[in-house]
Order: sequence, then C-alpha cells, then structure tokens
Amino acid sequence: MSKVILVADDDKAIRIVLSKALAREGYEIKLTSNAANLWEWVQKGEGDLVISDVIMPDENGLELLPKIKKIRPDLPVIIMSAQNTLMTALKAAERGAYEYLPKPFDLNELMAIVKKAILPKANLSATIQLHDDPDDLPLIGRSSAMQATYRVMARLMTSDLTVMITGESGTGKELVARALHDFGKRKNAPFVAINMAAIPKELIESELFGHEKGSFTGADQKSMGHFEQARGGTLFLDEIGDMPLEAQTRLLRVLQQGEYMPVGAAKSIKADVRIITATHRDLQSLIDQGLFREDLYYRLNVVPIALPPLRHRKEDINDLCHHFMNKIATENNLTPKLIDKKALEVLKKYSWPGNVREIENLISRLAILYNEEVITADIILQEINIDDSDNLGKKHNSSSLQTSIRSHLERYFDAHDKSDLPPSGLYSRILPELEIPLIELCLNSTNGNQIKAAELLGLNRNTLRKKIKDHKIKISK
Repeated sequence: MSKVILVADDDKAIRIVLSKALAREGYEIKLTSNAANLWEWVQKGEGDLVISDVIMPDENGLELLPKIKKIRPDLPVIIMSAQNTLMTALKAAERGAYEYLPKPFDLNELMAIVKKAILPKANLSATIQLHDDPDDLPLIGRSSAMQATYRVMARLMTSDLTVMITGESGTGKELVARALHDFGKRKNAPFVAINMAAIPKELIESELFGHEKGSFTGADQKSMGHFEQARGGTLFLDEIGDMPLEAQTRLLRVLQQGEYMPVGAAKSIKADVRIITATHRDLQSLIDQGLFREDLYYRLNVVPIALPPLRHRKEDINDLCHHFMNKIATENNLTPKLIDKKALEVLKKYSWPGNVREIENLISRLAILYNEEVITADIILQEINIDDSDNLGKKHNSSSLQTSIRSHLERYFDAHDKSDLPPSGLYSRILPELEIPLIELCLNSTNGNQIKAAELLGLNRNTLRKKIKDHKIKISK
C-alpha cells in the first residue's frame, strides 16, 4: 500500500508543485489550503506524513503542530515557512517537527526528506525550551546561507555534541555559541567565553583548569579555572587556533578522559561542560605546519558550523540595517532613521571586510552622529569611502597581481640579450616560476588565510595546500 502524504498550504501553486512531485514518487496525496481540514484528517488517523505551511488563513501551522504530536506522536511533520528566521527553525524543532524548510525550498531536498521521514521510527521529537521574545535572538538574515545555519543549530539544541564554528572575524561566531547555550538544555548553567589569543601562553593551563595555592610563583591562593566556572554549562573557546601545543595536549586529555587536574593538584576533577570552539584561522593549514594537533581537531570538529562572510549574503543587509538601527535607537532613546533605497544599493556594493560587526558599527554612527532623518547614499559614501566598484579589495588585489607578474616577466627577459632570447619551452618553464610569487602574493594579501587565497586564485583549497607544500612556500602571519 502506498504512503499517504497530507499537504496543507494556502498557496495554490505550491500545492500543485508538491502534488505532481509526490505523485511521481508513487505517494497518495491529500491537499488542503487550511489547517482545519488538516486537523480533521489527522484526528481520523489519516496520512503517513504531513507537510504544512506555517501561515494559513485559519491557524498557524506551528500552533497546530503540538496538537498533532499529542494525539499522533509518531506522525512525522515537515514544516515550511517564508518566515525565515532562527526563531522559526527553533520553534519547529521545539514543537516536534521532523524537519523545517524555508521557502523557497529545494524540491529535490524536500523529496529526499520525505523518503527519509516515512521510514519506521524516523521521527525524533525535540524538547527545546524557548524564550518568549524573538528579539532576544542576535542572528539576523534570511539568506540561504543563514537558513542552512539555522537548521543545523535547531538540530543541536537538545544535544551536548561538541561544535566548531568557523568564519571570518565579525561574522558572529560567539553569537552562535551563545544561542546554542541559551536555547539548549544547559541554559540554566553558566556560559563561559574565553579568547585563547588574549591569554598569555604561560597562564593558559591555570586559566582553563585552575591551580592550587603555591603551585607556581605568584599563586598566592587557590584559583578556580574556567572548566569549573562553566560546570554544568557551556565553555566557549574562541580563537582555538591560537592555543599553544602544550595546552592542546592537556585539552585533548580532558576530552578523552572526561576529567582534568588543576595545576599543582593531586586529584583530578570530573569535567561537566559542553565544549564549543571557534576560529577564523585555517586549522587544516596549522595542522600541516605542525601548529595544531590533528587528533584534537577531530575531537573538536564533531559538528562544524561555517558562518558565511557578509559579502556572500548581501541580501541580508536590509534586515541587518533595520535591526541595528532599531536596536541602537532604542538603547539611546532616539527615533530610528530611515535608509533610502540608493543608500542601501551603495551598502550592497561594499565588500564588508569587517562583516556584521562592521555594519553594526556603521549603523551606530549613523544613528547617533547624524541629525538627518533619512540616511542618503552621500552620507554612506562619507562614512565607508567606497566607489561604484563591486569590491574594492578584489580590484586592488587584481591590480597588485598584474603588476607583480609583469615585473617578474620583465626581469626574466631583461636577463637575456634581445638577440639571444631564452631557449624554447618558455611556457612550461615560466609557469612554475610565476606560480610561486603568485601564491606568495595572494597569501600575503590575505594574511596567510589559505581559504581566501584559494578563492582569490580560483583554486581548490586542497590544490593550493599541495602547491604550498610542493614549493615549500613559507606562510607569513
């Protein structure tokens, strides 16, 4: 007997698309534009799976979801919504949705989820406790990149899995860590954040694990380490790539054995924390250079979350500007300013090297320092000094690369007399000679960031890493 899929969506076009796609897979389909019909079918025991929109004429799909799970807990429900926020994803997980998909959705992805959901015992409900105020959430954006992040976060809320957050400076890595804690099962315990780059090398072990009185010079009294301070809660280790190797070894031992020993102590202490780490550095490159332990990397990178830079999600700039303008205005008892259309267009042309942190700083200046009620493009241009190019950084880098390559070629030909040109086979010989300075220039321009350098070169990151190794290219920091 074929499986029956119940579809509830007030958008006729979506009902038609889903009906045709599901029918091609051999499913029976029952379609409705309202929650009342869906609820009636569920009460009668009909359907093997539900696909429901959130906003419908008579009832919110998220409000109906707990009622469905109460009478039919094993019935998987896929929630879809055009309200593409982290709160929507979290509410769907909290109320027992099998999966949440933002609109517009990928039809192939939805079909794959449907196949998986109707397998026996495939539905796993979540038990997240959410705050009442969605404005508490610091993550803003409806881009596809952020939607993918929200969905991963929603799945993590009921677990203690170790998470590694990667992304450029200013992308919001600590905000993600904080949200995972605040909406997770450890939310009532401490959240302790440490920036590894800010702790002197000789004090890291004491800071992390604590120390006994007299255990070293200057240890005048017993001190509690961050592992103990975060007991029962979350320990967020920011800039984990800056942790010295010796401290990495100690951290690995804690992760392996589940206990740690304060400096100078004779007895170990059981660790009870969830570990979340973050870094803007290429840890794989550090591993290749012997600066980061590979075994520790795999212990920490159980669930990776890669935050996109703002230049890769410029469709979120409107929402970010609106959010920060209202936030700053409220905090400073000001009337929020409007940002006109041309000003927004200028903002979208900027490359945002400082990411979300930079746009928040900009909006703070606009909200507080300007008397104008409407922020124009001219004001934006005064503040961030950009022109009409899509990305000044790339334009500058491209010019630098061309100059360097031309200079290298000119030196090569100048070494030979005009009447005595270099021997044949120039193409195959000159390419390796150009490749090294080209890679070095890209690495220098990205401060040693291999991900950015690979993007600039148009190479796969693994290909770039192999070339660096083969040519013995040193990476300056």
